[in-house]
Amino acid sequence: MEAILAIWKRDIVKFFRDKAQLIGSLALPFLLLIVFGSGMGGAIKSMMSGANAAGPVKDFNFVQFMFPGIIAMTVFNTAIISALSVVQDREFGYLREMLVSPVPRSSVALGKVLGGSSIAVIQGLLILIFIPLVGVKLNFDMVIKLIPAMFIVAFTVSSLGLFVASFIKTSQGFHVAIQLLIFPMLFLSGALFPLNGLPIWMDFLIKINPMTYAVDMFKKIILEVNTMDPMLRQAMGLNLQIFNHSITMLVEVGIILFIGLIFTSLATASFNKAKAN
Repeated sequence: MEAILAIWKRDIVKFFRDKAQLIGSLALPFLLLIVFGSGMGGAIKSMMSGANAAGPVKDFNFVQFMFPGIIAMTVFNTAIISALSVVQDREFGYLREMLVSPVPRSSVALGKVLGGSSIAVIQGLLILIFIPLVGVKLNFDMVIKLIPAMFIVAFTVSSLGLFVASFIKTSQGFHVAIQLLIFPMLFLSGALFPLNGLPIWMDFLIKINPMTYAVDMFKKIILEVNTMDPMLRQAMGLNLQIFNHSITMLVEVGIILFIGLIFTSLATASFNKAKAN
């Protein structure tokens, strides 16, 4: 337990010492909200409204629609990129010292996952400073629900990142591998566009994408989806279903946790087999 806490603390301290990363991480969400959200909002709303321009769809707000997706994207990116520290530790020899120490390798893996998860939750909460620009009312109940939701997502994605990092020797190779993972998962998650009118093969990819459930879960917490008009909810792609059954937030938590346990086990097993050099 002490080893896990020590590794967790090391990653947290490194994060807060890097002020440029802390501030710079807010730049992309801000640009997405202001430039992309405001610029594309009218066009997206016009395409969605069509003949129903005077109906419930007229209330569609693209910036509000994007906001939960941007939080999910921030948590996702931060969590998976946190595994880069494993590759850097390998390059500089620090990982070798940890692996040859008497500390169980499973503790090293868990410490890294918890460190990355905690950092991702902090980054996700920082995005809430933009909530006055979005027009969503921030309340205590929302924050209380968001924190564990963020942690579950971050833990799962950190485990995925650690599993990938356990096979890669260089930082450049890790960046390439992660970009190949991040972009398809982002664009097939509903974070930036409503998931409507898609071909069957793409719908299948959406349903097996863990980020889809993370984005939908954040939208249910932040946008109060259950109080929306059914037509507006449908137009925004917020009726996520599997085999014609609507997915509840509890089911989404279960799916994300199940995927997280799989990748945590794989990452731990990979660390146990890893060579010290």
